[in-house]
Amino acid sequence: MTLTLFSGGAAKAVVTGLQAEFEQRHGGTLDASFGAVGTMRDKLLAGAACDVIVLSDALIEELEKQGHVVAGSARPLGRVETGVAVRTGTSPVAVGDGAALKATLAAARGLYVPHLTQSTAGQHIANVLRRLGLAETLADRIHEYPNGAVAMGELAKTTGDGMVGCTQVTEILYTPGVTLVGELPKEYGLSTVYTAACCAKSGDPARAMAFVEALGGPESLALRKQAGFVV
Repeated sequence: MTLTLFSGGAAKAVVTGLQAEFEQRHGGTLDASFGAVGTMRDKLLAGAACDVIVLSDALIEELEKQGHVVAGSARPLGRVETGVAVRTGTSPVAVGDGAALKATLAAARGLYVPHLTQSTAGQHIANVLRRLGLAETLADRIHEYPNGAVAMGELAKTTGDGMVGCTQVTEILYTPGVTLVGELPKEYGLSTVYTAACCAKSGDPARAMAFVEALGGPESLALRKQAGFVV
């Protein structure tokens, strides 16, 4: 039997890292889809079959209130910071404070980001650009993708200097070809807690809950830390 999972991209490394052992222990297969948290939520609300969902804590709480996830099933994976990346092998950029971040972004030839309205990090990045007064300046240099993982993958394919990415640290760390240069400075930072929960209409609630427990439990602690979660 297939267990279907919808997840924000930030948790991809943890989900895939647990998949093989979970399938061996519990049988069946795990069919995982990753994307912007808003997109994953909308798929569930549109009626798509789903057993386990991993989104920001705020969205899971909202879905629980609406009856779409099982009350009491939520398990936090940890906190994820938002960071800045460059293509591996290119010069690092300065992002240590607000002035440095503004200068780096203003000088960027291309800015690679997740969906600016559907993803948690993308919404935050759009707000940061407005606060820095760069939204209009960078409008024609922004390369927007469905989620941070895709954005980082595209950043890795670029050529030349001046290409910068911004998304959640976990998505930067698990994407080959890009390098984390630092988290956003504190005054512009974003910490997001990601949480897994069992969907109310799961066809296999026992196995779904078992995977939720694996995602948020002690067996995945080292994996979560390695992936960039602050636990």
